[in-house]
Amino acid sequence: MSEIGTGLQNATGIRSAIARAGYAFVEASDMRTALGRFGTLADWPAFAESWNDLSTDTYMADGGRYRRRRFGVWRAGRPEAGKGGAIERGPHQPHYQGLDYNTLNGGIERWFEPITDAIGDGATMSTILDYCRALFGRLAPETERWHIEVHQFRIEARLGEQGKPTPEGMHRDGVDYVLVMMVARRNIQSGTTTIHDLDKRTLGSFTLTDPLDSALVDDARCYHGVTPVEPENAAQPAYRDVLVVTFRKASA
Repeated sequence: MSEIGTGLQNATGIRSAIARAGYAFVEASDMRTALGRFGTLADWPAFAESWNDLSTDTYMADGGRYRRRRFGVWRAGRPEAGKGGAIERGPHQPHYQGLDYNTLNGGIERWFEPITDAIGDGATMSTILDYCRALFGRLAPETERWHIEVHQFRIEARLGEQGKPTPEGMHRDGVDYVLVMMVARRNIQSGTTTIHDLDKRTLGSFTLTDPLDSALVDDARCYHGVTPVEPENAAQPAYRDVLVVTFRKASA
């Protein structure tokens, strides 16, 4: 079974691809099937619409104003761990990455507007987090608790200014596992995801195009990056909306 392409809707198939190759690209139809075991996407229209209410990221060390975002933190235990099994939202806090992982914007606490309660408490977010907890928990069964960070990103492309989904370049996030899910693409070209091993040799590349197209990455084993996006029609709004969810093993 390939780590890129169709046929990964089976939970074992997705998990096996990540265990074998360090990543998996799951197409939208397969992702919808996989998520369906954990809940509904009943509020998806409102979920996707919420990307129209993101604030500009003012921390960009390259001076760019092409990125908008919101941020939130959750915590989770094992599903079978009694009261620790609930996935609970934590107090709002800054996002921090060391310079080893983010040479452009790392080394400082970055405060972003929180993901709204309506979206954070909604069916779609709950389903995605439950799915990720189950998948990553099977990949790391010794983990008792997870620290989860959730990012809503909009990358805008304008005439004369590329939008950079990964302005820091090929990178790791300094976590254990990463989900990148396409929410919407409008009037853009490029935005190709590339996956690399720890020697930075290319393992694969693909483009998230349809809502729910997803990349799942073992961050300890793989670097990832996304090529800049440009508008197809400079007279029209152009953007790439994604949800990024990271899971990091937490102390009890």
